Amino acid sequence: MKNFEYIAATSLKQAEVSLSQGKDEKSVSVIAGGTDLLGTLKDKIHPTGPEVVVDLKTISGLSYVKEDKAGLHIGALTTLREIATNKSVTEKYSMLAQAARSVASPQIRNMGTIGGNICQEPRCWYYRAPDNQFHCLRKGGIKCGATHGDNRYHSIFGGVHVAAPACTSACPGNVEIATYMGQVREGEIGKAAETLLANNPIPAMTGRVCPHLCESSCNRGTFDESVSIRQVERFLGDYILENSSKLMKAPKKQLSKKIAIVGAGPAGLSAAYYLRKLGYKITVFDKMPEAGGMLRYCIPGYRLPNDVVRKQITALEKMGIVFELNVDIGSKGKTLKDLKKKFSSVFLATGTWEQKSLKLEKSELLTSGMDFLVNIEKNKKLYPSQFGFQVGGQGATLRRASSTSQASSPQANALENQNPKGIPPGDKVLVIGGGNVAVDVAISALRLGAKEVTMACLEDRKTMPAFPEDIEHAVREGINLMPSFGPHKILESNGKLTGMEFVRCSRVFDENGCFNPSFDLAQKETVEADRIILAIGQATDLGYVGKSLKTERGLIVVDNETKATSQTGIFAGGDVTSGPSSVIQAIASGRKAATSIDAYLAGKKDKTVVRERVNLGDFVDAHSRCYSSCDRAQQCQALTVRGLDQEDYKTLDVSALQSEVQRCMNCSCVAVNASDLAPALVALDAKIRTTKQVVSAADFFSMSPNLDQNEIVKEIEIPANAGPVQQSYLKFRIRNAIDFPIVSLASVLNSKNGQFVSAKLVLGAVAPIPLRIEAVEKFLKGKTASEEVANEAGEIAVKNAKPLAKNKYKLQIVKALIKKAILENKNY
Repeated sequence: MKNFEYIAATSLKQAEVSLSQGKDEKSVSVIAGGTDLLGTLKDKIHPTGPEVVVDLKTISGLSYVKEDKAGLHIGALTTLREIATNKSVTEKYSMLAQAARSVASPQIRNMGTIGGNICQEPRCWYYRAPDNQFHCLRKGGIKCGATHGDNRYHSIFGGVHVAAPACTSACPGNVEIATYMGQVREGEIGKAAETLLANNPIPAMTGRVCPHLCESSCNRGTFDESVSIRQVERFLGDYILENSSKLMKAPKKQLSKKIAIVGAGPAGLSAAYYLRKLGYKITVFDKMPEAGGMLRYCIPGYRLPNDVVRKQITALEKMGIVFELNVDIGSKGKTLKDLKKKFSSVFLATGTWEQKSLKLEKSELLTSGMDFLVNIEKNKKLYPSQFGFQVGGQGATLRRASSTSQASSPQANALENQNPKGIPPGDKVLVIGGGNVAVDVAISALRLGAKEVTMACLEDRKTMPAFPEDIEHAVREGINLMPSFGPHKILESNGKLTGMEFVRCSRVFDENGCFNPSFDLAQKETVEADRIILAIGQATDLGYVGKSLKTERGLIVVDNETKATSQTGIFAGGDVTSGPSSVIQAIASGRKAATSIDAYLAGKKDKTVVRERVNLGDFVDAHSRCYSSCDRAQQCQALTVRGLDQEDYKTLDVSALQSEVQRCMNCSCVAVNASDLAPALVALDAKIRTTKQVVSAADFFSMSPNLDQNEIVKEIEIPANAGPVQQSYLKFRIRNAIDFPIVSLASVLNSKNGQFVSAKLVLGAVAPIPLRIEAVEKFLKGKTASEEVANEAGEIAVKNAKPLAKNKYKLQIVKALIKKAILENKNY
């Protein structure tokens, strides 16, 4: 074993202090009987071992069994042998004695304690594998090995989210994806929408433009294909907008404090939503004629229609959020100083709207990619609406409604005179850049009528910064890619562009990871073009900031956790603090800032960690829920006619939605609670007394985590029986000694005149927590014990079971144990 510091505690207080001094809960451990801990340390099942082990056996006064009028009191260090043989326990709480007697072997029972038994680590062989061979969810991993592996002894009633699943971990917004997937599966669309809104207030937009890092990490992808999370999110987003009056209500409690938000992009909208929900008066300022920021002006309509953005803004306005548009912050009466005086707090989310330029001669002849996209959105009425794309074969062809060319149309001529660097794009368009903006520019130019569009970038094809599926989309539409080439010379004749000369880029970043391109001047390529559009990154415009805030490298400096700037009361987030990022990253930044602004205005201190009850979620057996690629293609079928303002893909219908959410594996832990005493204590309505709280046994086993780092179990309290009842603990295992239960059942049955008056049945080793089967308890009330009643009770017990591929046999065992417990009551 790895060396550790050993502390023989002489009091609970000393033990608490020693535990609290550890850097985290993984760096400290307690030892009671030692039958569990020593094995885990010897086998090195965790990535790291504890630095400190605190021995509780050296504390006097924690081993006892006492009975009074209130019931039974058992000290946490009482051994299982003492419990199994104690007269009070065997006579009045026989189920507990039976459970204790069934544990392992006499040697184990002589050492093992009741406190250690109820706090033992999972017995899953993936979790217990020596040298941490399977880094599972409970230990910081991203998946449960048992889901697709050997799951003979695992849960048949679903899993628990003991840690964030891979999809949520990959999502910058920490959206509870598995949770809302499960709610959709159950038909609870409204609840799923609320779950989504808790971390993302604009899912109708992210469902269309999010990079869906969650899908890249989806564990389903290791089996067949990742779940189309973005499509499900899009459905829910559209549902939210259709039902915004119910799901996005104005707060009941109105606060007097006012908050100014500068910038109506995703970060600003996110902060506005969460602050408004708290009751603050919110005013959003933006320089553009419509709210939405880059979502409105820089993302083409075929990806995100303006109508969706407008519906989202309308929903926010109905919550009571005020938008003041066409406002330049920094102008007279609207300076940062003015806002600070008028509002209780200010949040800056002004984005990155400035196009980075090339340091080449004649660069003034180039078009800004940002301006190009913005001008399309501002001037949609001026370009011909009849242009669309007919997709077929290997690429795409332009489909015109008439023989009149775009360049010669009156609308196009008017637009060209009005905006010479905007649209129409020209016949041969060259786009410089390899990111997502470059892809949007290239596809937009092609759909506006360009005959040929080429994208050139420094990176090679594999490292292009655009999302892979967007690059593939561009290639399918007929965009020519020119990776690993950098601009060298702008070509022109009589002041008009004719093309650009490129040189081969041999390296983009140096050995230190810094941007420092190297070129091979011997390899040159020339591309003809009458329009060259720059899309090589964006920068901020911080003219309104002046010297009032600390800035660095063109960005506002903020505290990463609180988003606070150098001036008290002013916060900032989104691209203006990080540089260009994804929509969901901006949303997360705005939400984090909203929390910090609320804490600042309310004078709140750091919140303590809240322990929540875990809920059993269903899991999906991937082997039985494999949909073919053909089936899935029908769900997300693309439109064959494409244009600039018509979406390329439709939202899923309800049937396709259900097919997709069924593919989610729920990525939760399916290890069972293997404690023999746990179901007995739940059935006996026991309470667990710790150094910090008194909690019911049912809640104790359902909390995550169930103990704080410096919290210790002191005593188990069992209430006195109200009258004579039948108690039993039944355990099915392969061997009569040593083995943990495959299925166990703790039952308390109260009958009168041959009929059940009340019943309490708790299953063990069938779920991650002791599982009370209340449906059976309700069914038995008023019934008489019989073969027919016992068989029906068994069927009710397994009605909602969801066994994995290799543990369906447990269903029969559950039914057999329930039948045995009921029929034994006939002779009671």
